[in-house]
Amino acid sequence: MLEAARRVLSRLKEIWRVAQKFYITTAISYPNGAPHIGHAYEAIASDAIARFERLDSKDVLFLTGTDEHGLKMVQTAAQEGVTPRALADRNSARFREMAATLDVSCDDFIRTTEPRHYEACAELWRRMAAAGDIFKKKYGGWYSVRDEVYYKEAETEIREDGKRYSTTTGTPVEWTEEETFFFRLSAYQQKLLDHYEANPDFVLPPERRNEVVSFVKMGLEDLSISRSTLDWGIPVPGTPEHVMYVWIDALNNYVTATGLLNGGGSRANHWPADVHVIGKDIVRFHAIYWPAFLMSAGLPLPHRVFSHGFVLVKGEKMSKSVGNVVDPFALASHYGVDQTRHFFLREVVFGSDGNYAPDMIATRINADLANGLGNLAQRSLSMITKGFGGLVPQPGPFTDADTALLAKADALYGLCRTAMDRQAIKTWLDAVWDVIGEGDRYFASEKPFDKALSSERKGTILYVAAEVVRQLAILVQPAMPASASKLLDLLAQPVAARSFAALGSAGRLAPGTQLPEPQGVFPRYVDPTVEAGKAAPTAEQQKQQKLEKQQKKNASREMGKVQGRDKNSGDKAGRGQT
Repeated sequence: MLEAARRVLSRLKEIWRVAQKFYITTAISYPNGAPHIGHAYEAIASDAIARFERLDSKDVLFLTGTDEHGLKMVQTAAQEGVTPRALADRNSARFREMAATLDVSCDDFIRTTEPRHYEACAELWRRMAAAGDIFKKKYGGWYSVRDEVYYKEAETEIREDGKRYSTTTGTPVEWTEEETFFFRLSAYQQKLLDHYEANPDFVLPPERRNEVVSFVKMGLEDLSISRSTLDWGIPVPGTPEHVMYVWIDALNNYVTATGLLNGGGSRANHWPADVHVIGKDIVRFHAIYWPAFLMSAGLPLPHRVFSHGFVLVKGEKMSKSVGNVVDPFALASHYGVDQTRHFFLREVVFGSDGNYAPDMIATRINADLANGLGNLAQRSLSMITKGFGGLVPQPGPFTDADTALLAKADALYGLCRTAMDRQAIKTWLDAVWDVIGEGDRYFASEKPFDKALSSERKGTILYVAAEVVRQLAILVQPAMPASASKLLDLLAQPVAARSFAALGSAGRLAPGTQLPEPQGVFPRYVDPTVEAGKAAPTAEQQKQQKLEKQQKKNASREMGKVQGRDKNSGDKAGRGQT
């Protein structure tokens, strides 16, 4: 009986340990060009989710990387006079650098040219073949080099230039014929529909789920999954003259990183992924093809595919031809890393298209950070330094206003946790900024700067304000890790007291704690071009200013003469009357 109880307890511990794992992935980026802000947005958002789960005591595996095979890489390399491998090495390094620059805390950066990935893809292929789902036949279709997809004729159109284009993406297509291996996707239509029905949150947001379900209900055709006209790719097991189609290759990176198909390892039980974060333009591949491949291979399906929108620049899609592609390195350098992260996470509803413009990010920095969280922290901590020698005050009896604000801060975790269970990033941050607003109103109404207040009452107000700032700083760590860390340093919070376990009454500030000298964490953003204009007027402006100065001097001189004449006239008139 005792031995049986031990086995049950051991099993329960294992279930709990596995339940606390969290695996999140970004789509791996195609490195035929430099990173742009769309890549950065996905990385930042995924990083915020990963950091949130780590702070909530989860064993997180966060994966990003680069998708390095395919025809586009071959064509770009040829245009640049380099090999596909050299192009991949150079540009993959830039994507890795982008992740580091933006403080993206990925646990693994995978490249699809790595040996571990070749091995995992070969094993996936063998399992799908063993299931009877792979066969060879000749195929012809309308192929988009840019999308690396065959389209049905009904999914294309001939435009005014006489060329045929995909109606889905607008990319040019050309008729292509070759003998390829196929996957029996048609056999998985009902299985996929059953899965969507049983797991309504498998694809989010709901509008993307509806698109996927509608597409599958229209009927699925078997899918070409190899190329014989290309040698830059992963060889098909037993048929090396064929390489795997890039979508089998690219999608399987998520499993490769766990080691599940490479003999296991410490990460193997992180599969299935909790969430794949992807752009809305590749939802079909992740929500239809990928789960079908996994079903065929006998592997568990990911729990969720979350599709975010596009980043628009002043309402327009980014385009090299338009010249509005935003460089994430330049953006982070100009505005600051945390400021850039905060803008996109707070401004954009995750799952919808978002808009970027320089005035928008400047406004968000000043309103949310300098005037909002930064101002509340600076006022509270400066007054503690000035009035209490930098020691956290001992609070007196709490008033209804004190209790109400503390209750709002204590309730924040629950609101944020509920939001992030559905990757509602903006909802999480909106809840935080609602409490920041409450803190500002509390500070203004309770007036700790009022000299008529007793020292005890001032100390109580400042204690409440500082305690609220503590909880706010903990909760914004996933969005602004460096800045939040500085705030928590100013509150003398040890590393062990910075997780979500320290939120609420359990982690209250200890009265008497010595705080360091307060420093501003969120400076106001001032457009440097405006400041430069003020400090260094142009030659024409200098000439105009000199002219205006001389005119004022001349006018003043003339006014003096007139006043002198009037005075003399008045004297003469006065004497004459006497």
